[in-house]
Amino acid sequence: MFEAKSREDWAAYFDTLASNHLYFEIQREKSDTEDRIYSAFPYDPRAGGPIWAVYTVGMLPAPEPYRVFHRGSLGWIANDWKPGRPPWVVVNPGSPCEAYLPSAPPHSQAWAQHYRTEGPLPLTRRLLTLRVGGPLHGPVAHGLACGALLCVSNGSVWNAMGWHGTGYRGERTRLREWWGITTREAWQHYLSDLLACEQHSSVWDLALGLRRTIARDFGGHVDVAYWRQAAARVIRANSGATTAVGEDGVTKSEPRPESETEARIEGVQRLIGRITRYEARLRADGVLGDGRYVSSVDAWDLGRASKMARWGLGARFGTLAEAEAAVVQAGRAASLSYRSWQDFSAAYILGRCLHFDEEEFGDWYQDMVEAHRILMSDPGSPWLNVPFR
Repeated sequence: MFEAKSREDWAAYFDTLASNHLYFEIQREKSDTEDRIYSAFPYDPRAGGPIWAVYTVGMLPAPEPYRVFHRGSLGWIANDWKPGRPPWVVVNPGSPCEAYLPSAPPHSQAWAQHYRTEGPLPLTRRLLTLRVGGPLHGPVAHGLACGALLCVSNGSVWNAMGWHGTGYRGERTRLREWWGITTREAWQHYLSDLLACEQHSSVWDLALGLRRTIARDFGGHVDVAYWRQAAARVIRANSGATTAVGEDGVTKSEPRPESETEARIEGVQRLIGRITRYEARLRADGVLGDGRYVSSVDAWDLGRASKMARWGLGARFGTLAEAEAAVVQAGRAASLSYRSWQDFSAAYILGRCLHFDEEEFGDWYQDMVEAHRILMSDPGSPWLNVPFR
């Protein structure tokens, strides 16, 4: 946009504007209680009155508790004009690519006609990076890069620590619909669980942990049949009566019924089959190295923790300082659990697919493989520029 403005190529400027999401300030108090969107129109001394200030993602102000933004598009802004709106739409106020655009028809047609897409902007899976205003190296960048698979898949900027995402209302909707999060306390709970790697199935940990033990004892190679047999032995050994000493004294538990134990064995052995088939496909698709296996699916929790920290910031359930601390913690935990970005990626994809995909190798799988390939090949990728350890 700056280059187009510098050469006074307004058609190119408007085309770029039309291909990007635009953000504008809204009144938070009314947004929290009503379905309507109430825009906030700041006073601009140069215009001599209120303006409709809109921002591209790289020009957004840092998140503040009571200043929030809605995400729209050039066409949405043009179609939302009503009598009484400010006479000027100001793009990226105060920046080198600032532009004053007349807001009312017929003059607004000069820029509104450049928006040619009906409905929301199409999703494009590509690496988006802030070259100014976003960390490119160091602990924060490392933690942000742990969420890069989701960022590439969703078409969002991977290194935006000052996260606005889909806008204030969009981020709140995301957390409510996908996680059931509607309060700060719930956000803190889920973020804490993700950072502790406690938001995935303990059965997955049982199966993968057993394989790690076998691999350590037998020099790396794990025969799948032996893995299945070992799982059966461990489950049977743990199904008997147990005695524990705690603050309330000695407690005893009755042995599990044999039918329950056998059902548990069957379930874990079925899981082992799913894991090995996913790993074979990951190797065939170049995500997992030859002879490599996934040591744990902690990456799935840690990658989501990196994003949860930012989602909570966008929804104003947390502060920028809290989100940044959580992102750094996620990166630190990832570097202790894995050896490389490739290992981390394979573990994340496996966890996601065990949860969602049901061995269909559909979008839940394919989207992540495509994002993995972008992150492992794009010269600007954090996975090629931020050391994993």
